[in-house]
Amino acid sequence: MKLLHVDSSVLGTNSVSRLLTAEVVAEWRKSHPDTTVDYLDLAVDTPNHFSADALAIKVGVQAEPTEAQRLENSVSEKLVTQFLAADVIVVGAPLYNFSVPSQLKAWIDRLAQIGRTFKYTDKGPVGLAGGKTVIVVSTRGGAYSTSEGGRAMEHQESYLQVVFGFFGITDVRFVRAEGLAMGDAPKAAALAAARGDIGGAVDKAANQDVAALAA
Repeated sequence: MKLLHVDSSVLGTNSVSRLLTAEVVAEWRKSHPDTTVDYLDLAVDTPNHFSADALAIKVGVQAEPTEAQRLENSVSEKLVTQFLAADVIVVGAPLYNFSVPSQLKAWIDRLAQIGRTFKYTDKGPVGLAGGKTVIVVSTRGGAYSTSEGGRAMEHQESYLQVVFGFFGITDVRFVRAEGLAMGDAPKAAALAAARGDIGGAVDKAANQDVAALAA
């Protein structure tokens, strides 16, 4: 089994999302000791933001790609190949200004490739990357899940649910720590709740694996 561990926080060792993704991966490896882990730090190895050079080679608008287009395509191909090879993807996704970090968005833009992660049909788009498990570690300074107004303001978990679903991945689960900037007690409670979610997320996957083997 292959697991892709992705971090995107720019806070380094001060990052709660990095702390929790590491705990998710460690817990996963306890339940799945045969797992091999590939690590991607998007704050360090950030792909360029999506550009015409990254897109042009995919849509075939020119007979011969330019050197810039070849370089951008090599980045896209490396990232999408790595993603498609993984059975499990653990993604650290802090909330930045009501959405995901631009580094994480740049990675997703490289993954969204016609013929690789999705295709269009006469009935609409169809995802091609199904059968994977995605565990998103969602961290937030404020509390957004507890009110209708808060849920309307966040474009982090909702975005990731949609985009991974667009790729055909139906097994997307969230480990959430919110209220991290609201004081010591709320932060401690948020971390405790998230750690409880970690056990549930990994146990659920382990049970699914057993059911699949028994089917």
